[in-house]
Amino acid sequence: MVKVSAGSYDLNKWLHGGYDSDIVTVLYGGPGTGKTNFCLLAAVSQAKKGKKIIFIDTEGGFSIERVKQLVGDKEDHKEVLKNIFLLKPTSFDEQKKAFVELNKRLKDQIDLIVVDGMTILYRLDFADAREKNEEAVQTINSELARQMKTLAEIARKKEIPVLVTNQIYRWEDEDRMVGGDILKYWGKCLIEVVNDKGCREVFLRKHRSLPEKSMTFQIYNGGIRKRGWI
Repeated sequence: MVKVSAGSYDLNKWLHGGYDSDIVTVLYGGPGTGKTNFCLLAAVSQAKKGKKIIFIDTEGGFSIERVKQLVGDKEDHKEVLKNIFLLKPTSFDEQKKAFVELNKRLKDQIDLIVVDGMTILYRLDFADAREKNEEAVQTINSELARQMKTLAEIARKKEIPVLVTNQIYRWEDEDRMVGGDILKYWGKCLIEVVNDKGCREVFLRKHRSLPEKSMTFQIYNGGIRKRGWI
C-alpha cells in the first residue's frame, strides 16, 4: 500500500507511514481543533517535493503566513506555493463548479487533493432547503453525495490521496458529523480532532488496517508533534 506523508514524523508513525493513497480520509471536529493545520501540513510537505496539489478552501483557512512557517527559512515559500492550485468557493454552487475545475485539472499530474471543509457551504444551503420542502433537501444531499463519490473514485482509480475536513454538531448529548452517513460512507479513514481547553488530541476512529487509537499533540511553527502516546 502506497502512502503519502502527513508532513509530520509523529503523525506518520501514528498512521504507519501516512495517509493511504487510494481512499478519502476525513478529518472532523469542532472549530479551532487543528483540522486545517493537518491539511496545510500534508499539502506543504508534498509541494516542497515538487508534487502538485489541488486545495479547495471553502472556509478561508488557507494562510500564506502559515505556509511560510511550515516551509521554514531554508526554502522559498513562493516556489512551494506554485505547486498548490487553490480554489476558494464561497457558496455551495461555487463548490459544485470547483469540482468541475477539479476534474479538468486531473488531466495534469496531481499528487494530493484537499477539501477544507467539505460541508460548511452545504450546511448553509441545507438550512435554506429545509425551509422549502423535502425535495430541496434531497437535491442538496444528492449533490454532496455526488461530490464525495467523485473524490472516492478519483482516489481509487488514480491512487491520488484525498483529505477532506468536516464539522460536527451537537445532537442529544452526542457529537455528530455534518452530512451524516454521506461522509461516513465515502470516507474510508475517519480521524477525529479534539481541542479540550487547549489539550489537543487526535483519534483514529476508522481505518482499513489499523485499530482505533489516539494521540495527544501540539501545533507549533514547524507543524504538528506528539505530546504523548495513549
